[in-house]
Amino acid sequence: MRKVIAAFNMTLDGVCDHTTGIADKALHQHYAELIDSAGIILYGRTTYQLMQYWQTLLDNPSGNKSMDGFAKSIDTIPKLVFSNTIHNTGWDSAAVSDSPLDEKVKELKQQPGKDILIGSRSLIIQLLNSGLIDEFQISIHPIIEGKGLRLFDEIQHRIMLKLAKTKLLDSGVAIFYYQPQQPERK
Repeated sequence: MRKVIAAFNMTLDGVCDHTTGIADKALHQHYAELIDSAGIILYGRTTYQLMQYWQTLLDNPSGNKSMDGFAKSIDTIPKLVFSNTIHNTGWDSAAVSDSPLDEKVKELKQQPGKDILIGSRSLIIQLLNSGLIDEFQISIHPIIEGKGLRLFDEIQHRIMLKLAKTKLLDSGVAIFYYQPQQPERK
């Protein structure tokens, strides 16, 4: 069975706005390797539209090897978008989901293949509340932003996590690999 991996960036105080953080060579390489090892990545509309930026680097490379490499990785991986307003993705490797998130994730988990990445805050929250996340890869940036969208707002119940491993980048970004623990049944 395929694992569902939620991978996301946030500041030390939990802000997950795309304009904050340290997007350096090591972080781009980390995410490119993660994407290259996965079978599909799921996005909500907002994050998907932000990720379309990387298409511009395919035709007009930046000259930054890590950014250009990440652009190739994100272009190659199949992307599934959950949106009520997008009907045409404008990206050959992307499609709009034909079923609701929980239903589609359960279906994808049963199929053979590589792991399923979740790259949108809104999808992470929904799947957490449904108990469908198998692993977190949370990159904590050494920044206290003070304001902005928090990653874990809207969680409906307490979720216990088990730390599986950590990875520290030279920039001070710490990547924590967690596995959600199932509550004990009484």
